[in-house]
Amino acid sequence: MSKVQEALDCFKEGFSCSQAVFAPYAKALGMDYETALKLSQGFGGGMGGMKRECGVVTGAYMVISLIHGRTRADDAEARLRTFELVNTFFNRFKEIHHSTVCGELLEGYTGNPHDICGKYIESSCQILEDILNMEQV
Repeated sequence: MSKVQEALDCFKEGFSCSQAVFAPYAKALGMDYETALKLSQGFGGGMGGMKRECGVVTGAYMVISLIHGRTRADDAEARLRTFELVNTFFNRFKEIHHSTVCGELLEGYTGNPHDICGKYIESSCQILEDILNMEQV
């Protein structure tokens, strides 16, 4: 099953957008699934329900950090690579959706926010897949 589908299924189960994006990747990278869900919970709904940076965006940042983040303070290369990939993700998501802010992404939408958030989850995972596949080339 693709990570996009795993993320959408996680969201349909009732988990937040940040959890839906982060947990499937974290599990594939060896993190305990329950730990991944707990770790990413606070980022849902645009940072704890405040409608700030979208949870699908922060979930993706956490995936990138889990793969590339530094574990030594003097590892400037890992720090720079992580920041570069986060910026790449940010720019691609913003290019597609014109914002990375939950409140702006949902602005003017009168239906259930969960109906539209699936589109952002799917897009986030597709951008992540592109970025991660570029890394393997």
